[in-house]
Amino acid sequence: MSTGAHAEILALGARWAEAEQRADTATLNELAVADFRLVGPFGFVLDKAQWLDRYQSGALVTSSLVWDEVTVRDFGDTAVAIGRQTQRASYQGQPVDGQFRVTQVFVHDGGRWALASLHLSQAAPPGQPSSPGGAE
Repeated sequence: MSTGAHAEILALGARWAEAEQRADTATLNELAVADFRLVGPFGFVLDKAQWLDRYQSGALVTSSLVWDEVTVRDFGDTAVAIGRQTQRASYQGQPVDGQFRVTQVFVHDGGRWALASLHLSQAAPPGQPSSPGGAE
């Protein structure tokens, strides 16, 4: 991946994290493609309107969101970023704090990079096996 494209993806991801924390639906709408999808940490799937509505309705409140440990892989007009998301948030008044692995798919759309998909999975709690099946 070119240094410029890598920097663009990291900057776009930083804008996404900041917009999520501020509930800035205008920026989130701008950053994501029309057919955006989110897969949540428990397997639910949200389209773009549902993703944005969590903030517009006030159901999701994010007080802190840190996006780090990011690696970016380039596939031409598609890039995949895998990082860590640490958040302090509540959904419908219930805490949803946690640390997640986040996979973001970015596509080159109309001359710009845009977020096409986001997939969250809970980070393993301490003491979990480091390999499948518990075999070391």
